[in-house]
Amino acid sequence: MPGLFSNTFGKQPQTQPMQTATAETVMQSDVFIAFRDFVYKQSGIYFTEAKKYLLEGKIAKRLLALKMTRFDEYLRHVQSSQGRAELPALYEAITINETYFFRSEPQFDAMTSVLLPEIIASKRAAGMPPAVKIWSAASSTGEEAYTMAILLNEKIKPQFPNVKFTIVGTDINNAVLESARNGIYRDYAIRNVPALWLKKYFNRDTDRYHLSDDIKRQVTFTNLNLFDAAAMRIMNNFDLIFCCNVLIYFDVASKQKVVSSLHAALNKNSYLFIGYSESLHGISKDFKLIHLPKAMVYKKE
Repeated sequence: MPGLFSNTFGKQPQTQPMQTATAETVMQSDVFIAFRDFVYKQSGIYFTEAKKYLLEGKIAKRLLALKMTRFDEYLRHVQSSQGRAELPALYEAITINETYFFRSEPQFDAMTSVLLPEIIASKRAAGMPPAVKIWSAASSTGEEAYTMAILLNEKIKPQFPNVKFTIVGTDINNAVLESARNGIYRDYAIRNVPALWLKKYFNRDTDRYHLSDDIKRQVTFTNLNLFDAAAMRIMNNFDLIFCCNVLIYFDVASKQKVVSSLHAALNKNSYLFIGYSESLHGISKDFKLIHLPKAMVYKKE
């Protein structure tokens, strides 16, 4: 490195401190807009100006990981053909994956006590095969989908032993999907699991809880970008979809696009759950809002 050594006759070489490049912490406005637009185009996730600091913090971690120093350098990288492999890591950085077992208990109660018995009865009346498909559309580390599997084992399958159940979990983040497949959790994730079921379906190893293989086999996890209309077309014939706390990250146009795909993925007279703080008002007129005890659900008629 130029200037590292000064070789002056009659003197010992003197060393100067190594200069280490540090990564940017503040994203220039034009770079933020370009980054925001790129993320939006790829995933439908929209960062407003007020959330600029969040995007800065999340992307700064990727700069460090790739030994880059500038946000615009990283943006050029992910936009290039050589940088496409970085997209999963980008999605992992910008998505939030907080979840736990039995998080939306009123919705799960509605599923087991009202919706699934109704769906099964309707299929039987129509002479259709006794099969039910359920989709956890933002499955993260798997707690939602595995909660469904536990509830099916405990409350539904004993009533309907001849019905085939399929549970699919999808997420844009490969890291959380791998965690879901492993099925290993800590105290935070299992804190709402009833004690009897915790003992029945988990094996404790010091501070970790290993979900039973029987439950893990009942769920299939796969990578899916809900904003990718072409990829969404392979998702079909579902009777019940949980897409909770996802729409809050989209703007109106993105919500309309995603909800339209969810609608297409559902069978007639099937149901969509979204988060408690979310609504389809102004987003879609293709669903009927149904009020259930302590929960609401949208029905495709």
